[in-house]
Amino acid sequence: MTRPDARAGRSLDGDWQVIVDPFDHGRIDYQSRPTEEFAAERVRTGPADRVEHEFSDQHTLSVPGDWNSQRDDLFYYEGAVWYRRTFDAPPAAGERAFLHFGGANRVARVWINGQFLGRHDLGFTPFEFEVTQHLRAGENAVVVSVDNRRAPDAVPGMMYDWWNYGGITRSVRLITVPETFVKTLHAGLDPLDPTRIAVRARIDGPDRGVPVRVEIPGLALSGAFTPGADGTVEAAFRVPDALERWSPERPMLYEVTLRAGTDTLSERVGFRTIETRGGDILLNGERVFLRGICIHEEAPDRPGRASGPKDAATLLGWAKDLGCNFVRLAHYPHNEAMARAADEMGLLVWAEVPVYWTLDYANPETLDQAKGHLREMVERDRSRASVIIWSVGNETGDAPERTEFRRALGAYAKELDPTRLLSAALFARQIRDEDGTLTRLHVDDPFGAVADVLSINEYVGWYHDQPEDILGVEVTLAWDKPFVISETGAGVKRGLRGDASEVWTEEFGVRFYEAQLAWAESVPLLDGISPWILKDFRSPRRPLYGVQDWYNRKGLIDETGQRKLVFDTVRSFYARWAEGGAAPNEKRP
Repeated sequence: MTRPDARAGRSLDGDWQVIVDPFDHGRIDYQSRPTEEFAAERVRTGPADRVEHEFSDQHTLSVPGDWNSQRDDLFYYEGAVWYRRTFDAPPAAGERAFLHFGGANRVARVWINGQFLGRHDLGFTPFEFEVTQHLRAGENAVVVSVDNRRAPDAVPGMMYDWWNYGGITRSVRLITVPETFVKTLHAGLDPLDPTRIAVRARIDGPDRGVPVRVEIPGLALSGAFTPGADGTVEAAFRVPDALERWSPERPMLYEVTLRAGTDTLSERVGFRTIETRGGDILLNGERVFLRGICIHEEAPDRPGRASGPKDAATLLGWAKDLGCNFVRLAHYPHNEAMARAADEMGLLVWAEVPVYWTLDYANPETLDQAKGHLREMVERDRSRASVIIWSVGNETGDAPERTEFRRALGAYAKELDPTRLLSAALFARQIRDEDGTLTRLHVDDPFGAVADVLSINEYVGWYHDQPEDILGVEVTLAWDKPFVISETGAGVKRGLRGDASEVWTEEFGVRFYEAQLAWAESVPLLDGISPWILKDFRSPRRPLYGVQDWYNRKGLIDETGQRKLVFDTVRSFYARWAEGGAAPNEKRP
């Protein structure tokens, strides 16, 4: 559903009663028979009652929020937690009601008033259920089972380098709409003819053939259109001379409104083109160099998962202060507020699905789940001018089954949305002299044949070699396509001072970035760089006590929001590049 936050209804955020259920007793009994015991909401009625579980205000978790950062005993927990919340929402004649979740990690099963609504298996995208027929006068109760256990055939799989935050991690709303309403609304420049604005919508309800009106007041455009039999609306307008294209320098947004019967829905949309020509990325027909930073969905001012407009404004505000015109939202779909804030603030976005490291790449069901992530991310964010790249993987390697998996996902991305660029974070082959000296990075991962942008994660000077060993290294590409460094970085513990030869120190971090960015200036093929990463983030693979303490320390900012010396190092390079002093892609022949 487009713009759930703009719909009538009520927020269900706040404290929810919870039961922690490590053995999944709430759904399955000791003989492996389904019980859905907790969903029945049984309560003790007296001293003779043998009920062995009960929701209580004595045991709550905040929504949106992950359970790991709210309770010490759940810090490492992987399993099921049951949530319950009550509300008064008497059904109204002529209205429909939907229960909308911005996201829950990972498998969510939902009941209302004891009726099972369904399940959602993807941890980072929104979902909703119609509850019109299930509401009753007086108190209504929602019960949600959320299970964050990893699975070999799931996406992501068993191993990844971020915290497995469990819970209802994004906002929940009870939404009310007319019986016939605008379910989705998307707009942008027509990819086949950028002189036209294309508007696509879907009307849902008994009168979905009702005539609709599309208006873009800022451009003095309006017109009447008739939906197809399935409620789909296809509208188009000739681009007027007054249209100002969206760009990082001037992120112009226009209100696009659709009226259908008694329902009205509006979206703020930027109009721009994104394409490649040979080895260049073109925004609105002009070459653009991506001064970027990678971001995990970690809250800026507290432990745990980020969520909502306030967190988005802070994180992206830090990126703007760094001098970025580009952010890579790794390694999964971030909350909807991030892309919307990027639209408003003028930041280009790389959006990614959690195809990462070890998956069951030969399993068709795993591919279907990866496609589900992609489909729901694209459907949610396809109107965001800021989003220019769909990424279908990170550091997967290029074994044949992994290549076929990514190719299938890439083809699906183009089917869903041919208007944006396709990429994945790859590895480059290291070419060395006989004495072991690194001389060349060669990008020939077979996925590059279908990608629009060639991207590599490169850590010369951190995981191997010395920082200065990157200087003078040549880059060669198997295809004449844009080339981006999607990751580079070094671990730094803020406040740890020492000699520049000592890893983890702030001085070593400065040494690393001075070498990396000086080298970047010398690579004529380079079209962008996004260091890893904006802020330190929790990871179960980083236990080094006294230094990492369960954090990946490659952030330019630490987990408390304090900047490291490397922040200013990167910012100084970006400031010079923005002024046209040494932007690498200006050197392309």
